Amino acid sequence: MRLWSMHPRYFDRQALTACWREGLLAQAVIAEPGRGYSRHPQLRRFQQTDDPQAAIGDYLGAIVDEADARGYHFARAKVRQIGTGEDMTVNDGQLLYEWRHLLTKLQQRSPTIWGRWRSIALPDPHPSFIVVDGPIADWEKITPHSDEPAEQRAESDLEDSSA
Repeated sequence: MRLWSMHPRYFDRQALTACWREGLLAQAVIAEPGRGYSRHPQLRRFQQTDDPQAAIGDYLGAIVDEADARGYHFARAKVRQIGTGEDMTVNDGQLLYEWRHLLTKLQQRSPTIWGRWRSIALPDPHPSFIVVDGPIADWEKITPHSDEPAEQRAESDLEDSSA
């Protein structure tokens, strides 16, 4: 399960549709705790809000808004609840890690989209998140995207961008 922390404008078709499917799965799990994936670490951000169902609904709302803007037809009616107004936080280290992960995928399967976004150092967050200083999230399963460890790259890139 990957519930991206960046704005969905950066996604290719595959990432957008996968995020929609996985977000709907997350919504079902949040609505019925104890189902499969109920302990998935990426759900913590939503479960820790005052209204987890509204938080995942708002997250999905931004995904379906992006789909609408592209002329795709995602079923907005599947979003059970929206309107939390509560921003969640994402560490800049986490956002950078996810960004590198997405860019690796885009380079392989959608080179045109990769070319459009590859020069961006740190993308805008998903509308449900505000960016704060911090490392890669403790729940993230870190996989290197090059020969250098991802956490080390994220830390060095953040240092470079603040200089």
